[in-house]
Amino acid sequence: MVLAAGLGLRMRPLTLDRPKPLIAFAGRTMLDRVLDALAVAGVEEAVVNSHYLGVMIAAHVAGRSRPRIGLSPEETLLDTGGGVVRALPRLGSAPFFVVNADIAWDDGPTPALARLAAAWDDAAMDALLLVQPVARATGYEGAGDFDLATGRLTRRRGERAAFVFTGVQLAHPRLFAGAPAGAFSLNLLYDRAAAAGRLHGLAHDGAWYHIGTPTALREAAALIGPAPS
Repeated sequence: MVLAAGLGLRMRPLTLDRPKPLIAFAGRTMLDRVLDALAVAGVEEAVVNSHYLGVMIAAHVAGRSRPRIGLSPEETLLDTGGGVVRALPRLGSAPFFVVNADIAWDDGPTPALARLAAAWDDAAMDALLLVQPVARATGYEGAGDFDLATGRLTRRRGERAAFVFTGVQLAHPRLFAGAPAGAFSLNLLYDRAAAAGRLHGLAHDGAWYHIGTPTALREAAALIGPAPS
């Protein structure tokens, strides 16, 4: 599942004429970089949601065969959780990747998606989030999201957390059992899983770029490596 339905308001004026995932840098759009990484990981089919200028996203991915693309246009924004719930019937019964379409990362020695797949423990996990140490999060100025201990994630309790969520994860369909209808954030389900001890994290061992503004985009473009091939 590739989440590509955001409005990209902080990226204006670049998003006045295109959705944020179709902004290009380092030779590829953000959406293509994500889809390329999924293809390298062996993903055969990806569902891509859309809303703002969604016809442009549909046209952009029309020619892709790796992975095959299924579209999930949203007339009304469903947020991250609602967007995945709407696509669940097409995502199967096994754990699946969920990746934000407006992020970028460089892999370490082993691709991040392969590391997530290798670390998955179906008996213990409902979700496995790739997290980045805040100290190594390029372009990120927030206080972090989680602390990580013995593989489990907990929400930050102090002024700062050690890790920020990268927007890359593996999730099992059971994470969405009893999810609300309509628009809601995945954070609601993360907190529920964390309370049950079933929200796990994996520290990224490469670079990760928070691309929220044109300034951050320029910084990432100057630092990021080539897209997967």
